[in-house]
Amino acid sequence: MKIEYNSKYPSIEDLRAKAKKKIPKFAFEYLDGGCNEDVNLDKNTSEIREVEIKPYYLNNHIKSEMKTNLFGHEYDAPFGIAPVGLQGLMWPNSPEILAKAAFDHNIPFVLSTVTTSSIEKIAEITEGKAWFQLYHPAENSLRDNIIKRASETEYPVLVLLCDVPTFGYRPRDIRNGLAMPPKMSLNNILQVLKRPEWALKTLKHGQPNFETLKPYMPKGLDLKQLGKFMDETFSGRLNEEKIKPIRDMWKGKLVLKGVATEEDAQTAIRLGFDGIIVSNHGGRQLDAGQSTIKPLVPIANTYGDKIKVMMDSGLRSGPDIARALASGAEFTFLGRSFMYGVSALGNQGGNHTISILKTQLQQVMEQICCKKVEDFPNHLIKMK
Repeated sequence: MKIEYNSKYPSIEDLRAKAKKKIPKFAFEYLDGGCNEDVNLDKNTSEIREVEIKPYYLNNHIKSEMKTNLFGHEYDAPFGIAPVGLQGLMWPNSPEILAKAAFDHNIPFVLSTVTTSSIEKIAEITEGKAWFQLYHPAENSLRDNIIKRASETEYPVLVLLCDVPTFGYRPRDIRNGLAMPPKMSLNNILQVLKRPEWALKTLKHGQPNFETLKPYMPKGLDLKQLGKFMDETFSGRLNEEKIKPIRDMWKGKLVLKGVATEEDAQTAIRLGFDGIIVSNHGGRQLDAGQSTIKPLVPIANTYGDKIKVMMDSGLRSGPDIARALASGAEFTFLGRSFMYGVSALGNQGGNHTISILKTQLQQVMEQICCKKVEDFPNHLIKMK
């Protein structure tokens, strides 16, 4: 697809600033915030940017190629759109917008169990090329039914989330009433009135709901009952006993998201996962943990020849993607960056954000004379 972007917003930070002006405060803070004091949220990006890569100028470099083969599919770039919950809260219809942009640009879109579009809708938009992230249900029958739906709609990759055994303590969301059960306070209503475009789009597309989960919800749930339903329906803690039947059931590629230690990487290999995503949930779960780049390096060095090692959390630019690839990731995912884009620019936000990242990454590759994505580790200097 031809790369085009709005020159008024040439960086993810520009999109973030625009998004802040376009959507209600409670929605922006849900998107933008981490947990506790935001220590790990800030470390994620700052420590990625301590990675340095070196150029080789005096060689016969002709052209750099971003195309990347992953799980038997050749993607046009080594990054995809990470799963994000409640996307329609930030911008109405945003999962559909981003899934279409991902399909048009031939990169993966990962659908979250708890976002605001359904398994079937995203499969239709992406012609069966999206990935699905499973938030583990408490009941096996529900687990099996959701997996069956993903299989019948031909999702090639199932992602199991392992880093939400508990809900992160997020002061902004608590203040804004976005903890479970959510509430619409007078303050939140006033915030909506200050964002008329967001309000009108929300009226057009309807109140955001957990579309994938609607078949399992009793009709007429009020907000308090919805919170109770979610608490009773899902058990975020994974273990071997929960993983084994999923591996037996799922015939496609299986990925574990949220790996932060070599020990969990080793267990993932033993349990038959095809890939892992080194991640700390965007700094939203454990403020006292490491940034994602720190465990990525030893995990990739030790296990990169045994399993596909990918990474998300903290990536905000093409150079950030380059740093992660140089540090051993074979593929990367971004979540907030794409939500800033769609919140800022609506229907154009997905294509715009992908185009920025492709352009930035291509420039880095040409600058350092990196011929193909898998050559990035040859350009790694150090991490301070």
